[in-house]
Amino acid sequence: MIVLGYNGFSRGAELFGRLYGATGVGRNLLVGHDAAAALVIDGEVVAAVEEERLSRVKKTSDFPAHAITWCLDSAGVGLDQVDVFAFPWRFSPAVAEEMISGICDSGMPVAAKFDALRSTGELYTGMLSPDAVYHDFVERTGYELDPNKLTLVPHHLAHLMCGAYLAGGGDAAFLVSDGRAETLSSVMGELRNGVVRQFDESAVPMTSSLGVAFGRITRYLGFVPNNDEYKVMGLAAYGPPPRHNPLLERVVRLHENGSYTISTPRDISAYYALFDDLFGGDSEKREQFDFRVKVAGLAQHMVEAVTAHQVRALTAASGLDTLLFEGGLALNCVANTKMLERSPFTGMEVSFGASDPGVAMGAAVYAAGLRNRPADAVTTPYLGPSYDERQVQDALADYADRVEWQEEPDAASIADRTAELLAGKNVVGWFQGRSEFGPRALGNRSILANPAFPDIKDIINLRVKHREPFRPFAPVILESEAPRVFSMGKKTSSPYMTFVFPVRKEYQERIPGACHVDGTARAQTVNEGQNPALARLLRAFTARTDVPCLLNTSFNVAGEPIVCSPRDALECFLATEIDYLVIDRFVITKKGS
Repeated sequence: MIVLGYNGFSRGAELFGRLYGATGVGRNLLVGHDAAAALVIDGEVVAAVEEERLSRVKKTSDFPAHAITWCLDSAGVGLDQVDVFAFPWRFSPAVAEEMISGICDSGMPVAAKFDALRSTGELYTGMLSPDAVYHDFVERTGYELDPNKLTLVPHHLAHLMCGAYLAGGGDAAFLVSDGRAETLSSVMGELRNGVVRQFDESAVPMTSSLGVAFGRITRYLGFVPNNDEYKVMGLAAYGPPPRHNPLLERVVRLHENGSYTISTPRDISAYYALFDDLFGGDSEKREQFDFRVKVAGLAQHMVEAVTAHQVRALTAASGLDTLLFEGGLALNCVANTKMLERSPFTGMEVSFGASDPGVAMGAAVYAAGLRNRPADAVTTPYLGPSYDERQVQDALADYADRVEWQEEPDAASIADRTAELLAGKNVVGWFQGRSEFGPRALGNRSILANPAFPDIKDIINLRVKHREPFRPFAPVILESEAPRVFSMGKKTSSPYMTFVFPVRKEYQERIPGACHVDGTARAQTVNEGQNPALARLLRAFTARTDVPCLLNTSFNVAGEPIVCSPRDALECFLATEIDYLVIDRFVITKKGS
């Protein structure tokens, strides 16, 4: 059985921009962002890629035409061979009725209700309805799809199925929390024997979305909502934990069943006024680092308190030992660690596709049947495009007037040569094998450096990434070495950078470049089976330097997608102060450097 999952709408940016002002700073506040495609053959995910990696439009919500084409071509499959097309949104007529009722029952003035109904009606008929989804596919692919082959999967279920598949498909309690699905923002329940049971009484409506509230604070602090929330998380570490939190006192109400109500205005000027009142802010203070740190700390504390409340209710309702956490909120790796360590759960899984890229995969897994997952299916994030030696050489030839290169004879030699470069204060672009799926660079499209240098973070932030100096970087380390360097608590591995760990005191001075201001690190663990090239490099680097890890950040600059092709890598290399570029067995330098 062949199933193609995909996420994205041709008219998403146009309609949300015109109807709801989702432009400029608010450009990512729309349905379908992080468009992607994933292919499942006989129960196993064989290919997946985000549209942005191919179109080069960051966080695009467009119909994923490039991603679909690549997934099918990579497997030698035609559209006519696909048995099911799975889409991770189900705006059924019943959901539409609920949307209409929500508007009619709201406290808005009558004129505002009519405006909202008109906008919602145009959005539904032009983009969200089953008919609109079907016609969008046909128009963009030119393929006359049998309507019976199109399966619409509820958004939160798609999130869950992505996490469940990548965790191995076993029994687990689950929590899904993001900005919005069809009408809800968070659900919890159990997955037993492949059957999902949602705890309906604990569901949280979209109007109380924790993700949206955090996004509004993100915008209040001068960042881009639904994009820069990790900056707020990083800023929070610069201040002490708050002793009292006005957000929990005046904005959030927790309910006994595990749900909650969050009350913030939708209007931008109104929630800016609310936050100024709560935080003692104004237009000048919002630009001050210390004020931003204080507000970020309160926002992070809100996320931790609300998710802990949900986990307590979930623990009481479920006797299972493992927790699956998916959705955009699952990218808050600081909260993830605290959720696990303060709960009775013995294990917690957050996938590399936890945010919206993963729903394309989750929809396909759901349509294929989670129980049909092969027992020996390989769980890997390296599901995107790769390039052979001829393609690499062709790209190098096109840039021969600007770069020069040396070819190493084998994999061991390239690891040794790269380790030699990284032993010094060099920044290396590392490009190997298939590209990663999801928002994190996990060692195939990465920028690497030596964390032993205290100023290496400043060098990369300012000279390479062109981003804020407070931003931390993640260490990548062999799984066998990780417990020696980090206090990992209940975790034995963290392959996807979805948890944060304290760096043991004896190592904080040895790897200052990988330590955040609070002495923690968002570590990625690697073993030979997951990524042999990266594991080989880590062994060579540690043998040469006695430094147990490398600093790893995504191979891109601020505002750009992670590089995908050799040409992308060369363009980024030439536009930044990256010192060396390693593509497969080629070590590349800039002419005249």
